[in-house]
Amino acid sequence: MTKIVTHRHPLHLPFGKQAQLGFSLVEMVVFIVIVTTAIAGVIGALAFMSGHSADPLARKQAIAIAESLMQEIQQMPFSFCDPDDVNAPTASGYGDCTNPQNASLNGPTPATESRYSANNPFDNVADYGGFTMPGGGCAGICRIGDATALAGLNAYSASVAISQVGGAGAFAAIPANGALQIVVTVNGPANTTIRLTGFKVRYAPRI
Repeated sequence: MTKIVTHRHPLHLPFGKQAQLGFSLVEMVVFIVIVTTAIAGVIGALAFMSGHSADPLARKQAIAIAESLMQEIQQMPFSFCDPDDVNAPTASGYGDCTNPQNASLNGPTPATESRYSANNPFDNVADYGGFTMPGGGCAGICRIGDATALAGLNAYSASVAISQVGGAGAFAAIPANGALQIVVTVNGPANTTIRLTGFKVRYAPRI
């Protein structure tokens, strides 16, 4: 006897037992939404990174300018008199000076001094009070002794504020005029602001 075997197409199976073929419309819609959301997130992250990729460079450059200026100022003498004053070697107080360096800490003493002058340059920490770049003959960021603006730094500016901080806090044992606080602020592109604070202490009467 020959046995006949028949095969039913899955679509002909009883209700509830049909085989699942492909994706349903709902599944396709959910998949498209998920993929679209993921792509949008990646594109947004790439756009943010691209728009802020220059920030680290601007910050590093601003830090370099601030550190260089701070080092320059701190290496200057901190004396009662302008170093060019004939009384500078012997003065034991500002009253002994023809050109005392305690004026207002808001500019060089004498006023004819310039950071860029070869004949009459800044020669004391106090000379830098109120100093700014651009300014004083420099149209941008300039090296000491040269008023030529450095290329590529036109978007940056720098300023210096100096104040007496002796007689209080860590400097309580020092006369009020025996310690100076130096604040260097540099502004740059992409809202970059760097502020450094340093100190200079007179550790001998004529230094």
